[in-house]
Amino acid sequence: MVPEAIQVLLPALAAFVIGMAITPVVSHYLYSYRAWKKRAGKTALDGSQAQEFNRLHSDSEVRAPRMGGIIIWASAAITIVLFALLADMFADTALASLNFLSRNQTWVPLAALLIGALAGLLDDLLVIKPGGEGLPLSLRLGLVIVLSGIIGWWFFDKLEVTTVNVPFGDPITLGFFIVPFFIAVSLGLFASGVIDGIDGLSGGVFMSIFASYALIAYVQNQIDIAALCAALVGGILAFLWFNIPPARFYMSDTGTMALTLCLAVIVFMTDSLGGGYGIAAFPIIGALLIITVFSNVAQVLSKRYLGKKLLRVAPLHHHFEAIGWPGYKVVMRYWVLSIVFAFLGVIFALSAL
Repeated sequence: MVPEAIQVLLPALAAFVIGMAITPVVSHYLYSYRAWKKRAGKTALDGSQAQEFNRLHSDSEVRAPRMGGIIIWASAAITIVLFALLADMFADTALASLNFLSRNQTWVPLAALLIGALAGLLDDLLVIKPGGEGLPLSLRLGLVIVLSGIIGWWFFDKLEVTTVNVPFGDPITLGFFIVPFFIAVSLGLFASGVIDGIDGLSGGVFMSIFASYALIAYVQNQIDIAALCAALVGGILAFLWFNIPPARFYMSDTGTMALTLCLAVIVFMTDSLGGGYGIAAFPIIGALLIITVFSNVAQVLSKRYLGKKLLRVAPLHHHFEAIGWPGYKVVMRYWVLSIVFAFLGVIFALSAL
């Protein structure tokens, strides 16, 4: 049997190599079909023109293709299928232990990843059409609610998940309310996808988060989940290789929807199911995602009830650009903070065991 550490590290390496191999092909087609927005400009959450954002990014929105997230989820999906085929072909050898496609651990997060990827891909295809606006926000929110509702019900009915673990205390019993709680977490993570706003920013943040949950799942002996997280880290690293500023392509919705929906499942699967604290650790590990969402919410509430903007432009990373920080400086500092938060979150999760 292959050592468990190798079972986790090999998918990361394989996904990175596969991602590096498929990127030139994907990139060729994205540029050949001019897969970028045909008209610059963005509308704020309240329906007005996002003037400050458009001042900062009016040119960059139409200089590079969308759908770069294909690199991430495709490399992870190819890796999991490849390892499953190898395990089937060499069932009587140590290679059989490399298969991390399992019903009890990776079916659900993989399904969330691929469904989110396809929904985001459809939105991207509509955005790149002349005059395209993408799927209506209400439709995207509805899709997230329906999908997360189904998965939440699966947690409750099939996996009998009814509690949330609390470090150094008794678990909180939610019963059926675990379903709406999962929906709320999924919606919050979906909203955090707006962190994909500066070259390389979202990739570095998501890489730290998935690496953290790979380690947490590994300690819980959920090796297949750890391997899936590691494969996603490998795919993100390949994406970042080509996305160092100036970006060759943007992750866009096909990447952010896939990663955020998959992450919601993994956060829950590393909680009571794994005998750990995956949910309690997330506010630390995913602090930058949470800050991104709250900066948007705070901006909208301030404009509506106080009649003025709290930030020059929301979310927060664009505010830093608006006050004069170069984009690469924002990205590097977010990467540093994401590593710090990931390190603290893992320590918190493991110390509470």
